This record gives sequence, structure tokens and C-alpha cells, in this order.
Amino acid sequence: MLEHGGKLRSAAQHYGIQLDNWLDLSTGINPQSYPIPPIDPLCWQRLPEDNDGLEAAATAYYGNDRLLVLPGSQAAIQILPTLFKPAVVAFLAPIYEEHPLAWQRAGHQLRRLPSLRRALAATTPIVLLCNPNNPTATTLPREALLEAAAQLNNRGGWLIVDEAFADPEMANGATDFTGLASLAGSAEAPRLIVLRSLGKFFGLAGARVGFILGAAEKLDQLREAIGPWPVAHPSRAVAREALSDVAWQTAARKRLTTSSLRLADCLAPLGEVKRTALFCTLSMAEETATIATSTTNPTSAASNEQQLDALFEHFARRAILTRRFAQHGLLRFGLPGNETEWRRLSTAIEEWGRIN
Repeated sequence: MLEHGGKLRSAAQHYGIQLDNWLDLSTGINPQSYPIPPIDPLCWQRLPEDNDGLEAAATAYYGNDRLLVLPGSQAAIQILPTLFKPAVVAFLAPIYEEHPLAWQRAGHQLRRLPSLRRALAATTPIVLLCNPNNPTATTLPREALLEAAAQLNNRGGWLIVDEAFADPEMANGATDFTGLASLAGSAEAPRLIVLRSLGKFFGLAGARVGFILGAAEKLDQLREAIGPWPVAHPSRAVAREALSDVAWQTAARKRLTTSSLRLADCLAPLGEVKRTALFCTLSMAEETATIATSTTNPTSAASNEQQLDALFEHFARRAILTRRFAQHGLLRFGLPGNETEWRRLSTAIEEWGRIN
């Protein structure tokens, strides 16, 4: 099993700090989540049905009816590789590590490449990336991805884009100016597959609801593989309301943009910062966009890793949990949810500055 953020109980036990005292900045989940509406008690008793309005709400939100609801986009990450014959798959690295792990388990060969240009030049039949990227916070322009999808389509290949963090970048549900969800599986991009999640922007990670959008062929195969009733009835009810609430979505996007800019400014004294609307990533590496090789200066790499570990420990001993990516020299910070949490983070940063 890979290491993930959000392990507050483990952190509390390791550092001897009570669970309730922790500030969790390790996940990139909206700290002001969608307010859960009253749930019909029958949702707990009856099996879910497909005609409950969730697919219609998702179609309106993503601008695309070529979709399948899943128990989190993680389900697609796990199963999607099994729907392809073993091949060479190019990943834009660093990347959310569940992706390469799942493809490797399914018998595919992996190539980790530092840029979309390099990935396309490798002429692999499948290219997979996160946009915005987790953990680097890099966002690729929509036009570049559409061109990549066209190139891959022309040679019978596939582009798979994980857009788990894309929702706050959208102008509104139907006008997706950075994401590609509306075009997945269309005549313009027939071999484009997009993954989306309700866990990040909506702050509903515990509901376990996600979507895959793309060609009907792959959706049918995935539907067969995942079986009936993959998403719990109460989760479907909450997801339907969240996807339909345009007023909440609009306000949340404005709030997240303001908060992420504030977080980037707050972290600036610590080093180079890149941001998305849901998290900021602090770089301790000399070259954040490249992959470590044997030619990397070992002394410099060791120094960067030590600095990263020291900073992670500094926050952890103050009951602030961040997400460390030691191999890549990155430390990721989610958004504080209120002024008390902002003050805690600012104080910890000021203390770091005084002792370093």
C-alpha cells in the first residue's frame, strides 16, 4: 500500500499529540465542504437506482453524458488498466503514485517522463497525467492537451487525464476552460478519458463518489467490471445535490482562489511555491520538473531531503500535518479552514524563520 495524506490518527500516536489538536493540511481537500442536506431515511433502506437524477446532474455539471459514476475516482484508477492489453504507458512524473502502481500490477510497462512533449515523442500507445498535477501543482493548458489527444488518436492511442483537482479552475459547470471533461469520448476527442472526483473541490471525500468520462466502449467494460450498486444510495443523494448547487459552487471557487493565493504568500518565505486552488506545493529541489537520476548531485539531494524532513518535522511537532514527497523534494500544504488555523500556520512559519 502506498502512503497517503490524511493519516491523523497515526500522526497523533507517533508524536504523542491528541487527535483533536491536529490541523490537517495533508490532503488538498476543501476545508469548507459542501453542506450535507437532510437525507431521506429510505436511502439507507433501499438499493440505489440509476434514474435518481445523479447522472442527469453530472451530465449538466460536466457538459457530457458519456460518463459513469464510481465509488471515487480511485475505482477507475484501479480497474481502468485491466481494460487495456499490456502496453507501454507514459506518465508525466512526478504523479499521483496510485496510477503507475495500478498499471504495473495489470502487466503494463511504465515510462516516467518529465513533460508532455517527451511523452508524445516516446510514441507510447497510452499517455497518462494529472491536471492540475498532484503533487507538483503544475497545470497544463487545455489547448496543449487537446493537441496531445489528437496526436494519440491519430496513431490509435489514448490520453488519460486525472482531473481530481480541476473543479475550482472551472468558470462554471458547463464552461470548463482548463478541464477536458466535456470533450471526453466526443468526436473531437474519441480516445480521451477523464477522471473526476467529488472528494476534493466539494470536500466530500468520505462519500466516495467519482466519475469517469470517455468512450462508451470503455465505460461499458468498466460498468461490467465494477458490478451493480457501486455507489451507496446516501452518497448518490448527496452527490446529486452538490453537483446541482451552482450558487454554492460559484461561491466556493471564489473562496478557494482567495485562500490559495493567501497560502502561497504565507509559504513564500520558505522557498519556491506553486499553487492550485486547493493546495500549494513547496519545492526543496533544485529542479522540480525533472526526474531524479544517477547524475543528480548526491550531496545537494541529501541536503534538500534533510531540509524537507526538518520542515515536515517542525510542523508536525506543532500538530500541523503536511504531505511530504521526499523523493521529489516537495512538501504539499492544503488550505486552512478558518482564521485560527491560519494563525497556527503563520506562527509555525515565523518560528521556522527564527531558528533557521
